[in-house]
Amino acid sequence: MRSLHLLLLSLVCALTAAVSTSGRRLLVVLDDLSERSKYSTFWSDLEERGYALSFESPKNDKLSLFRLGERAYDHVLLLPSKLKGLGPAFTPALFLKFLNADGNIMTALSASSATPSAISSLLAELEIHLPPDRSSLVVDHFFYDELSAPEQHDVLVLPRPGPIRPDVVNYFGGESGKQEILAFPRGVGQILGDESPLLAPVVRAPSTAYAYNPKDDATTVEEPFATGQQLSLVSTLQARNSARFVVLGSVEMLENTWFDAQVKSSSGVDSKGKPVKKQATANRAFAKEISAWVFREIGVLKVGRVEHHLDVDGKKEASRNATNPKIYRVKNDAVSTRAISSNRIQLTHIQTFSIELSEYSYDHYRPFNPPVEDEVQLEFTMLSPFHRLSLKPSETTANSTIFTASFTLPDQHGIFAFRVNYKRPFLTSVDEKRTVTVRHFAHDEWPRSWRISGAWVWIAGIWTTIGAWLIFVALWLYSAPPRNVGEKKLQ
Repeated sequence: MRSLHLLLLSLVCALTAAVSTSGRRLLVVLDDLSERSKYSTFWSDLEERGYALSFESPKNDKLSLFRLGERAYDHVLLLPSKLKGLGPAFTPALFLKFLNADGNIMTALSASSATPSAISSLLAELEIHLPPDRSSLVVDHFFYDELSAPEQHDVLVLPRPGPIRPDVVNYFGGESGKQEILAFPRGVGQILGDESPLLAPVVRAPSTAYAYNPKDDATTVEEPFATGQQLSLVSTLQARNSARFVVLGSVEMLENTWFDAQVKSSSGVDSKGKPVKKQATANRAFAKEISAWVFREIGVLKVGRVEHHLDVDGKKEASRNATNPKIYRVKNDAVSTRAISSNRIQLTHIQTFSIELSEYSYDHYRPFNPPVEDEVQLEFTMLSPFHRLSLKPSETTANSTIFTASFTLPDQHGIFAFRVNYKRPFLTSVDEKRTVTVRHFAHDEWPRSWRISGAWVWIAGIWTTIGAWLIFVALWLYSAPPRNVGEKKLQ
């Protein structure tokens, strides 16, 4: 019986651990609870991944994001609301407090209803800007769906997004080699601020798209809110504490209708120049990827062992404090000499640092491999870096990669730190710091003068002076004047 209980407990723990690195409690906020059926496929996908969904209305006065000072939920999903305000439980200040408490938020917008003031104020705090009237619609007269929007052109047909930079991992590109497309119906575009390094766009609008107020006449748009790739359709933010925030510009993307809808792009040809045919959307796979990212199922880095030690002739120094010592000596690449059995051998000391990194992928940790254009770096720093080196993969285990770098300590004593500061879009931040003391040479550690080639001139001068003095003394002693024999001494 006891073994059965232990088995059940282990299964529950495994199920809990397989969801997300930050928890499984998900709060879904929507006006009309009867509309849940429109997104039933999305809800079932989340539940299959282990999330515990709680559906609440913003009209619920007892609803709160915190309980007894702690988060009542791990994640929040906000669907569009027709209310102007979301009530005292959902203010911009409370949303920011939730992010600071390591919570994650995903908010979806729709052009069918104005964005609530609480959401627009929150986005403005995060430098994500919406139109002043909080109503916007993105249209494109060149890349729209001919089947569902032949006249309005408000259902955009877009390819899978590529990486924003060559050194950034692309979690939203789908399977390589497949020409997958996304349907973006009646979406709301955003403009991202230029000064925040925490923001990153996932899907940008085509260069021919623009956003305008749907209440205006579409044929006489004079001043659109934004045009082209100024518009971000799906935006992300990762806070400094690795809490995540996503703005999905089209809530209709999550509906059952668009998960398996057939669309046909008006462009006529695909990216390879072939004629366009009807094709099923990849909205369901994209919804899984974007929700997995914001709820921290992917793109989560974990630091394992962090070690630093001295290598003597390529081998780890065998002493009691060989791993992670608190004190080192300057210029630890100097060649020292030790006498062993009347033979003298030379030993070279090199500083070595290693760090173990793993990446969480849905339900397990795997070895972390940065993109080809990227690298993990090590800084050996006091007030500023004395060394900035590339950490190269030296070993791979079943669920981690060990990165290693070897270098020479600087000729400067003081308090130094080994620091790995790795921050990239879509990946949780890694900032590991280990402080050590670097001492100067002890009196018996300086090399003998005859081993220093620069001192040979001075040594030669000393011995030349000594030799000249001895020669002078010898000549003085053995060069007395001769005596005159036979001369009488005068009185």
